[in-house]
Amino acid sequence: MGKTVELYYESAYITEFDASVLYCSGREDGKFEAVLDKTAFFPEQGGQTPDVGRLETADGVEFEVFYTGIRKTDSGEDEIYHVLDKSIEAGASVHGRIDWEHRFSNMQQHTGEHIFSGIVNSKYGYDNVGFHLSDTEVTMDYNGVLSAEDIKEIEKCVNEAIWKNISVVASFPSEDELKDIPYRSKKELTGAIRIVNIEGYDSCACCAPHVERTGEIGLLKVVGVRNYKGGVRVNILCGKRALEFLSTEHDILSDLAADFTTSFDNVPSSVARLKDENAVLKADLYADREKLLEYELAEIDKGLKNVFLFKGTDTDTNLMRKTVNLLAADHEGFCGVFAGNPEAGYRYIVASGKAEGDARAVSALLREKFGAKGGGSEKMVQGSISGVNCEELADCCNNL
Repeated sequence: MGKTVELYYESAYITEFDASVLYCSGREDGKFEAVLDKTAFFPEQGGQTPDVGRLETADGVEFEVFYTGIRKTDSGEDEIYHVLDKSIEAGASVHGRIDWEHRFSNMQQHTGEHIFSGIVNSKYGYDNVGFHLSDTEVTMDYNGVLSAEDIKEIEKCVNEAIWKNISVVASFPSEDELKDIPYRSKKELTGAIRIVNIEGYDSCACCAPHVERTGEIGLLKVVGVRNYKGGVRVNILCGKRALEFLSTEHDILSDLAADFTTSFDNVPSSVARLKDENAVLKADLYADREKLLEYELAEIDKGLKNVFLFKGTDTDTNLMRKTVNLLAADHEGFCGVFAGNPEAGYRYIVASGKAEGDARAVSALLREKFGAKGGGSEKMVQGSISGVNCEELADCCNNL
């Protein structure tokens, strides 16, 4: 690949190396791009984030490597560049150190993805059509739907492959050898093709560093699944990331079990019971508020043209709508309810009364005077408004 020897293809476990700076140039953002004659920093490609770390000159000056990228030169060659915090002289000798924790985490995630995608392909016939590996998430997109039971079975099979501690072999087969190797690839490839093989589970064209044996992945956990573009998007975590995720979930479950004074396995039923009790309480509260509403509306002079009420932030939207409809049946002008306060802002619903005015005129006025958001029909509008108090709103609406 161009002028730079890629040491990560010699071994994914090279964490330190010596190199010479071929050239360095400044960027508009104040950082600098350096090209080395050799590097162990893997650039961003293949759907995953790049290596980061440091370079150090012979006289002890350190340079932070924020990012490693790859691009085409004017001659069409691939060029690997390192984004640094300061300029470095061409010809300088440097000692590079990659951030091994970051690299190894990526190796765990990427190798875990290979096994997962290989099983999906061999067992269900679906292709991996999208892959993203960042510092916070790992996603794979497949062009077919997988059920919850399918996902559980695949996760189990992946972890069994991890526990078998199978060798992960990366190589550059010749053109003739490639003809006899069935392998997965998201696109047509030319030139030297690197194949990563996990016997019995996957063979895939891939440029990224991987662990040498599946046991180093440690663990794979599916943390999310959703339908996506006619197929499914799966989120996984491997190794330390999976452990941290499960530790967090364990802590949450421990806190819930303590709050409910129950065991872990009884937490779901305790939550379900609490939801049922809450639903009953909400229904009772709604019924009581309906009764209070009847008393409140009975006290309002039906001769008033416009009527606007102000309620608390916890007022139910359905109750707001019912209130507005009852008022509109008894009054000529516009009737509305504002729920909230000056600090939090207000939600509002406004309807036209018996004279059948256009409620959108109220929405337009609130937007013009106070920057309100919302809309609706001639008969009813709703929206939200902030930065205003109830006196200003009442003065504006009652003078319609």
